[in-house]
Amino acid sequence: MSFDPQHAVELLVCPQSHAPLVYDGEGLVSTDPETRLRYAIRDDIPVMLADEAETLSMDVWQQIMQQHDRDPETGRSTV
Repeated sequence: MSFDPQHAVELLVCPQSHAPLVYDGEGLVSTDPETRLRYAIRDDIPVMLADEAETLSMDVWQQIMQQHDRDPETGRSTV
């Protein structure tokens, strides 16, 4: 069974902030503006370890949030 990122974001949350996640094509991104963590997906498995997550710059995080219909300041859904 292969990894379905759309289904995963419905089930998983950021292990550090407990915020919802969005799939950005390279990984799962926390919608929390304070942490801005991106969790890698390796061999179809999300690596949900905060110590291994990448901290995104505010600009990159805001772009990802806008692409997913989320407020670029808060990460909250706009739909």
